[in-house]
Amino acid sequence: MAKGAVSAKSGAKSQKSVSSKTLAPKPVAPKARLPKGPVWQWSAVDTAAAIASGMVSAVEVTEAHIAHMHAVNPKLNAVVVDLSDEALRAARAADKLRKGVDRGALHGVPITIKENVDYAGRPNPNGVPALMSVVAPSDSPVVRNLKKAGAIVLGLTNTPEFSFRGFTDNPLHGLTLNPWRPDITCGGSSGGAGSAVAAGIGTIAHGNDIGGSLRWPAHCNGVTTVKPTQGRIPAFNESATAERPMLAHLMSAQGPLARSVADVRLALGVMSQRDPRDPWWVPAPLEGPKPKGPVKVALAKMPADINVHPSVTAALRQAADHLERGGYRVTEVEVPDINGVWQTWCDIITNETMALQEAKMLPVTSEDFHKAWGGIKAKANPLDMVGWMNATAARSSHIRAWQMFFEDYPVVLAPTSVQPTPGPRADTESPERTREIFWNDLRFISAINVLGLPGAVVPVALHDGKPVGVQLIAGRYREDLALDAAATIEKRVGMLVRELWSRAD
Repeated sequence: MAKGAVSAKSGAKSQKSVSSKTLAPKPVAPKARLPKGPVWQWSAVDTAAAIASGMVSAVEVTEAHIAHMHAVNPKLNAVVVDLSDEALRAARAADKLRKGVDRGALHGVPITIKENVDYAGRPNPNGVPALMSVVAPSDSPVVRNLKKAGAIVLGLTNTPEFSFRGFTDNPLHGLTLNPWRPDITCGGSSGGAGSAVAAGIGTIAHGNDIGGSLRWPAHCNGVTTVKPTQGRIPAFNESATAERPMLAHLMSAQGPLARSVADVRLALGVMSQRDPRDPWWVPAPLEGPKPKGPVKVALAKMPADINVHPSVTAALRQAADHLERGGYRVTEVEVPDINGVWQTWCDIITNETMALQEAKMLPVTSEDFHKAWGGIKAKANPLDMVGWMNATAARSSHIRAWQMFFEDYPVVLAPTSVQPTPGPRADTESPERTREIFWNDLRFISAINVLGLPGAVVPVALHDGKPVGVQLIAGRYREDLALDAAATIEKRVGMLVRELWSRAD
């Protein structure tokens, strides 16, 4: 026997002298599993995890999303600029990054961008044919942040002319349809974004909101969103020929639409990274101190003059019940002067637009735009210099009143729309119909913009085949409280779009 060799007999004897503790098998970690269902139905969180684990490549994920986009988008017209080739190049580059390199929170995750922010090398027409020559020299901050996090952009989504209507239609790209029903609007102005993400085109859709343009499409398409506090996500378009007016900037916010609250949180963290081009960006933490004891939620009482559909009342009660079961304490109370807040929003945005933008917009826009814009103008009070100063001063008073209200009720549960979702072009029917939509139906959405407050929307139910969502409003830079409440509701409702997808299976 060679020196150093061990016989089978002596080897067996040696094994007996080893303690049983040493011989005990090590626990085997469970193998990571791919998410259930087709790739395009995976959440952004699950998609990022699957790519990070190596179970699937960014190219495989991107190819699956592109195939689905090409299958469903022709009927919807949600994505109006197809970036499939660019997306595949980005996915291949993503897969070449070696492990250990910080790949970003959205590495390989497919998304869409709304076609009213700068995307380097692409026109930024904002739904207006005459602006097709406006080519972005650089990415806007929100696009830059998403790309830096590794997101793969599938395409650019539709928006109405100048992103000014709550209905997504324009002479450049045409009408975008709601994937639930073609006879109801997908909302606006981020209607293409809402329609796309509900239909499974991308896991996250970028949008923006100056009068409800994130929350209204989320409601119409049965998805979730958060309109962040002003200053949370940086904004800037280098292609713009002039700076935005101050109040328009202070009332506008960039943000994500997604199918789940977890995906909205993920996207919010990515989008809110600093960009020095936005002088209003605020480095506020995404998580604030937790309220002591059960969180008190104010279920907003409806103003006496507002016409509320029974389905909306039922959805609000259902959401309140879900919150109660989740440990919240819900009380129906009056919120601070929602009517005065809405009128302040309408007066400021309308007069600012009339003074600085209207003369340039009207010659290059359609008759439908003129009808919708005329309806909004008709509800606004004309302001002279003194009136303008008083309106901006009133804004501060309204913000203070709401901030004091949040001291007692950290979250407000309110409607998005108080009426069932209307047809795809309802705002062009008459000026009276436009006023009715914005003043009656969407009062609780647009009012929040002038306050600069965060508001999340989460779907609660279907009524007559139409998604119904509710709005959770919180204090400044407390998106976490609004999203916590939204997640509590979502935990009991589930992802509403799964019912939409099941119809197509």
